[in-house]
Amino acid sequence: MDQGFELIDAAVTKLKRILEGKPEPAFGSHEYIENYTIVYNMCTQKPPDDLSQQLYDKYGGIFEDYDKHTMLPSIMEKHDEYMLRELSRMWDINKIMVRWLSHFFFYLDRYFITRRSLPSLTEVGMTCFRDHVYNNVHFNVKQVIIALIHKEREGQQVDSALLKNILDLFVQSGKGSMERYEDDFEKFFLQETASYYSRRSSSWILEDSCPEYMIKSEESLKKEKERVTHYLHSTTEPKLVEVVQTRLLVLVAKQLLEKESSGCSALLRDDKIDDLSRMYRLYHEIPKGLEPVAKAFRLHVTSEGNGLIKQAEDAATSGSVEEQVLVRKIIDLHDKYMAYVMDCFQNHTLFHKALKEAFEIFCNKKVAGSSSAELLATFCDNLFKKAGNDKSNDDSTIESTIDNVVKLLDYISDKDLFAEFYRKKQARRLLFGKFNDEHERSILTKLKGQFGGQFTSKMEGMVTDMQLAKDQQTGFEEHIKNGNTGKPKGVDFTVNVLTTGFWPSYKTSDLNLPLEMVNCIESFKAYYETKTKHRRLMWIYSLGICHLNGRFDPKPIELIVSTYQAAVLCAFNNTERLTYQELFEQLNLSHEDLVRVLHSLSCAKYKFLKKEPASKTISKTDSFEFNSKFTDKMRKCGESRYVPLPPVDDRKKVVEDVDKDRRYAIDASLVRIMKSRKVLPHQQLVSECVEQLSRMFKPDIKMIKKRIEDLISRDYLERDIENPNTFKYVA
Repeated sequence: MDQGFELIDAAVTKLKRILEGKPEPAFGSHEYIENYTIVYNMCTQKPPDDLSQQLYDKYGGIFEDYDKHTMLPSIMEKHDEYMLRELSRMWDINKIMVRWLSHFFFYLDRYFITRRSLPSLTEVGMTCFRDHVYNNVHFNVKQVIIALIHKEREGQQVDSALLKNILDLFVQSGKGSMERYEDDFEKFFLQETASYYSRRSSSWILEDSCPEYMIKSEESLKKEKERVTHYLHSTTEPKLVEVVQTRLLVLVAKQLLEKESSGCSALLRDDKIDDLSRMYRLYHEIPKGLEPVAKAFRLHVTSEGNGLIKQAEDAATSGSVEEQVLVRKIIDLHDKYMAYVMDCFQNHTLFHKALKEAFEIFCNKKVAGSSSAELLATFCDNLFKKAGNDKSNDDSTIESTIDNVVKLLDYISDKDLFAEFYRKKQARRLLFGKFNDEHERSILTKLKGQFGGQFTSKMEGMVTDMQLAKDQQTGFEEHIKNGNTGKPKGVDFTVNVLTTGFWPSYKTSDLNLPLEMVNCIESFKAYYETKTKHRRLMWIYSLGICHLNGRFDPKPIELIVSTYQAAVLCAFNNTERLTYQELFEQLNLSHEDLVRVLHSLSCAKYKFLKKEPASKTISKTDSFEFNSKFTDKMRKCGESRYVPLPPVDDRKKVVEDVDKDRRYAIDASLVRIMKSRKVLPHQQLVSECVEQLSRMFKPDIKMIKKRIEDLISRDYLERDIENPNTFKYVA
């Protein structure tokens, strides 16, 4: 044993001299074989001469001695970066020693260590370095590393390779576990990082604008991630990023986003797209980090929208709102901030939700007494009337506007109210020919896709009726041409047959028509009876338009008037003068309708009749005569707007109709829920009913309670005897 150890010591001494850079020839292959053979011979002798255990202990002793008496003193006498360099050098020497001596003692690894389940030779060498060197220097080393990283953060150059090598030592000292690295270095490093960026944040938030602060924060995060790439362990990155984000972004989020002249609201106001995108990138990586940004976005959009509503309110004259201007501005606002959501905020659901909530707030406010549903319906009406009259309109622009209208409608809670207002205005457009069939069908297709077939069924029915009416008219003309019925002489007659269920209800009257008109009606009746026996025609004269030839002394003029106006004018075909009373008896009109018609013919822009005595009001003692001297520079004139219809936007009537429909809808919803559930507590029944109906309108809780009481009285539901707050369905 002594002889063998002596030979081994000689080889170890030579190895140490080589590693320390002293003049010594390199190991030749024969020396390697000799050293291996010495160990082999000492291990393969029969007991008690088998020296495997002594060799194993000898191997550990070599490292222990060298670590204690050579490496540690050499490292401890150095300071700062020089300490790191010496530690790095000694760590490299230790790794080389382990590799060489493991080769010399390889036979132990193959047999002795395996059989005894002892730590491997490599592990013994590393453990010795850890126990006798690392454990004595890691505290000081950690301090130096953190100081160097601080210098690097302040813009100075450091040796990244050196830091990486030293930190690898921290990792490998854990022998497969990250515990040493985390406890001896990472924990302190993260604490120092938090302190550093807390100081930075306190300084930057006072000195810099929001964009400047975010640029510095983004640059800091980028550099910390690079630091991980260069020398920190990869497991440190998420913890390091979280610390930096917390100190630079999370803790100052409110202060940063609400900066007076450069916060989120100012960036949105000034269209700072790059800065907003940077804000999204920074806060997107933080759990729940986008919530304050989305909140700031929602508040800003709400404020802008409320500003538009206030402007419209201030600009409204005598209760009349410029809905074209207001809706256009709201559409532009929506386009602007939807672009922000898509581009700056990467189509994130949180910002879609914020935009929706903001628009729902101000889109449901009344303007000068008009609901948003009514304003949007009026906007559509004007858009389509203009498109129907002006054929030069760009279809793609109108299609884009239609898309925007459907988007806005999604934010309005009273969609059923919009549907009713829209239907009444649509009916008027269709009846008076101020429509474009493609545009009418386009919006209905989009509304149907968004809100379902029930929402548009009546509107689609009206459009279909107009198409069928054209075919009906063609058939009627063919019928007359074939001599099946007498053609009314000198009269062109067009009829629109409408389905009662689709159209709004209109006023009917037993107006006594001129003979020519009566003949026309009889002629169409005869034709219609050949087509169907099961439908009854009801004539609505209040919706008619007539073109009359007026033979005035200066020149003949074509008059465009309502059926009521036409009946009054035709009464003067056989006489020049008629009193109010005579007209009243002859025409069988109500006093209110006759006054309105006579006023339009004698006191308005076109005075086709002369009134005695001359005044601006109609009384029962007035008399009228045909104004043969009337003339106009145009060949056609008239104002068919004097059709004595109830106003199409009779707000009160529409609201009453919708309220009635809502009562039916609530009843149906309650019965549907109870039929499937059988027994439900009051609160759950109400909440489920609200959820079911909120797609079309926001039901009033008081109304739901009233409908529940009504259903109980009608024996659809009953209260539970033991718990009055629970309802049962009565089958």
